[in-house]
Amino acid sequence: MNKKICCIGHITLDKIITPEATTYLNGGTSYYFAHGMRQLENANFQLVTSLAETEMNAVDEMRAKGIDVIVFPSEHTVYFENKYGANQDNRTQRVLAKADPFKVDQFIPIKADIYHLGSLLADDFPFELVRYLSTKGIVSLDVQGYLRKVNGENVEACDWTWKREILKYVDILKVNEHEMYVLTGETEVRKAAERLAEWGVHEVVITEGSLGSFIYANNKLVEIRAYRPEKVVDATGCGDTYMTGYLYMRAQGASIREAGCFAAAMSTLKLEGFGPFNGTMEDIRRIIDYRELQMDVK
Repeated sequence: MNKKICCIGHITLDKIITPEATTYLNGGTSYYFAHGMRQLENANFQLVTSLAETEMNAVDEMRAKGIDVIVFPSEHTVYFENKYGANQDNRTQRVLAKADPFKVDQFIPIKADIYHLGSLLADDFPFELVRYLSTKGIVSLDVQGYLRKVNGENVEACDWTWKREILKYVDILKVNEHEMYVLTGETEVRKAAERLAEWGVHEVVITEGSLGSFIYANNKLVEIRAYRPEKVVDATGCGDTYMTGYLYMRAQGASIREAGCFAAAMSTLKLEGFGPFNGTMEDIRRIIDYRELQMDVK
């Protein structure tokens, strides 16, 4: 059966170390994306992931919630260790294990209108897989993993050396302001977006947290204002939640501005609670309607 959206990515095991406690959680783009999508009406969605047999309980829990999941076996699960000091802005990150990269032959029977690739590490999605998926549907890519390399167990920032070769096969690209600069060398949003469009991307989604987001397509830059949360609880997965809402609305035929506002509201609601987004369509519409009016008054 053809799906509207297929998210592809590794579910992670995250070890969070703080001065107070050590906590183990599941995470990753695919984890937040899938949980967010299940809350939306008529999403027609599928998750494709890969992890070790020892972590299959995460998939069992998702399937129990009605999420359609395909799992490819892997010797290991992606295992991140994030260590925080007293200042939460100071973090050291290690990769204690890596899952197997995805392969072209795994996706021959999988059909979707949009394939969203949630990269976590640089070798998750080989060049030939991205190129192959572009022949089957729209390719959406979160670039973060391509800008990380693993040296031993340490995670280091890096540029993406073959970006221009692969981006011509990417229709929708999601970056934050730092990733935008690393890729293009540009600090100004429009210039960076134009550069990425020159390399072949049709829709460039640039998120800037509380400053809002920008979407560049068809030589036009659309600014999406952020909705102010009632409280800030957990920022983990907000970018993934944004893309969940954006791609959901685009798949429904919404305009870029409509999709951006929906995505912004959805990520604001996620910010107000721990874990993946668990709100409703009504919650999202309420945020858009009420808070947009409040900003217009100001």
